[in-house]
Amino acid sequence: MDEFSITTPSLLFPAISLLMLAYTNRFLALSTIIRQLYDAHHRDPDGNILRQLGNLRRRVALIRGMQAFGVGSLMLCIVSMVLVFFAQALAAHLVFVASLFMMVISLLLCLTEVLISDTALNILLSDIEAELRRLP
Repeated sequence: MDEFSITTPSLLFPAISLLMLAYTNRFLALSTIIRQLYDAHHRDPDGNILRQLGNLRRRVALIRGMQAFGVGSLMLCIVSMVLVFFAQALAAHLVFVASLFMMVISLLLCLTEVLISDTALNILLSDIEAELRRLP
């Protein structure tokens, strides 16, 4: 293996930062959707909203997990850099590998959230199709 230096873990910083920004944007978009559903439900209760609640709860939990594993990955990168600074090469390698695994978990959670989001959109599309079929 090539020389493992303090710059190796630092290479993940831009990627993790961008992912955290994307995760935060997903969370903000989802919170806006939930607030809109809440307002719509209070104006005009609709049974179709119930079909989306489970998806929304799962998506919020997944985004929370995505963010937690992303932050954990960033923290482990920092620990790895500190270990390199103190000449603890083996420990730095192990912590960096753990950081990479946490990032993979975060990305898999993101993929799962996207798939659930797709399901929620299909619910809306099926509602539109059902309404269009009822038209004369």
